[in-house]
Amino acid sequence: MTDFPPSGDSLSPSDETRLEFERLLSGAPAQDHYVLVLFVTGSTPKSAQAISVVRALCEKHLAGRYELEVVDIYQSPGRLAADQILAAPTLLKKEPFPAQRLVGNLDDSERVLIGLNLKSPAENNINWLEV
Repeated sequence: MTDFPPSGDSLSPSDETRLEFERLLSGAPAQDHYVLVLFVTGSTPKSAQAISVVRALCEKHLAGRYELEVVDIYQSPGRLAADQILAAPTLLKKEPFPAQRLVGNLDDSERVLIGLNLKSPAENNINWLEV
């Protein structure tokens, strides 16, 4: 049986494609790497809570498989236009595709899990904005 992911050095694109094909054939779950950006407004209690909730969920459900960048929109106002951010807090999931954003209250762990595709959206009625 093939090791998913294989141990050792980096793989060529053809090896990565072959391993992904073998993983799909075996029925093994995908181990997507998540790239997340959390936009907050300074050091407010709501910002601190959003950071805490998102970090805890990532550590529990995505340990070793995520990158989380926290952006204070007061310190980096140029990122608002670049990432099309209209409100904070906003959690932007850049990868895996499709890119999505969750705007507003991030205290609801279930909502965040659904947004990260770690829980079925059919269980709750959560709407993401596709970008």
